[in-house]
Amino acid sequence: MAKWGTMSRTGSGSRVRALLLLALVGLLVAGCGVTRGEDEGLHRVRMMVPNSPGGGYDLTARTAVKIMEDEGITGRVEVFNVIGAGGTVAMARLMNEAGNDDLMMMMGLGVVGAGYTNGSTARVSDATALAKVVEEQEGILVPADSPLQTIDDFVAAWRADPASITIGGGSSPGGPDHLFPMETARAVGVDPNAVNYVSYDGGGDLLTALLGKKITAGTSGLGEYVDQIEAGQVRVLAVSGNERVEGVDAPTLTEAGVDLTFTNWRGILAPPGLSDGVKADMVEALQKLHGTTEWKEALVKNGWSDAFMTGPEFEQFLRDQDERVSSTLAELGLA
Repeated sequence: MAKWGTMSRTGSGSRVRALLLLALVGLLVAGCGVTRGEDEGLHRVRMMVPNSPGGGYDLTARTAVKIMEDEGITGRVEVFNVIGAGGTVAMARLMNEAGNDDLMMMMGLGVVGAGYTNGSTARVSDATALAKVVEEQEGILVPADSPLQTIDDFVAAWRADPASITIGGGSSPGGPDHLFPMETARAVGVDPNAVNYVSYDGGGDLLTALLGKKITAGTSGLGEYVDQIEAGQVRVLAVSGNERVEGVDAPTLTEAGVDLTFTNWRGILAPPGLSDGVKADMVEALQKLHGTTEWKEALVKNGWSDAFMTGPEFEQFLRDQDERVSSTLAELGLA
């Protein structure tokens, strides 16, 4: 009996050790890259934001991630900010993570331009293109108590003394907040090279400067300032698109006699060198996000236009954006 009992305990111990070993192997496998299940979506995905918290990229990324988590499209997604050089630092990091299948990056027109103005060799068209998600109008914003009551007041003051009008934007030269006032200046007869533009690293820093009266006006996507506009802290003098923005009491530039329309866009990239299967899983998750009611509601709330695009169409769009931005910056003597 004693011998049998000893043999029984030894067999039991072996089984326990085997089960523990299997569990350990399972944990190790789950920790490698992106874990996928038929109905569980993506897990262990991180979303990099190429500017400071509070900016347009940050808002778009965190909105998308929350919806994907809430809807079970992904597991918990870590959102983290990599600040520097208008998104160039983050772009370099993305390119250096070739083959990393647990990383996405929110980006847009600003990252395209920053690459040129900062002398970077990293191009958005060289990364893995996942999806274009939104387009957004720019607005010309002033503090609530600004003496500039209308877009006509702003243009008149600008024409009279360009150096006296300081315009801030939440992107570096080459980004949408920079390109928009340059194009507006040209449209109203102000020399773009005379524009007094101050660059801030994201919408959060721009808002602080605007409310602190460090700048005359700000140019930015309106989604970042929904709360401040509703609270009456800032006023919108004009918007840049073809139509007025719902809930914003401001004309389009064309209504005000300025022959210009301008829209910003945002999309999502992954590192280069991903397998077709990994890319397909990531794109599928974003397609599911696009189909949710919560995402449609977020578009309305933030004044974003649905511009969803994937596959070869988005890849070609990125190549076209590279060419367009480089040409514009060359005309301004910035690239």
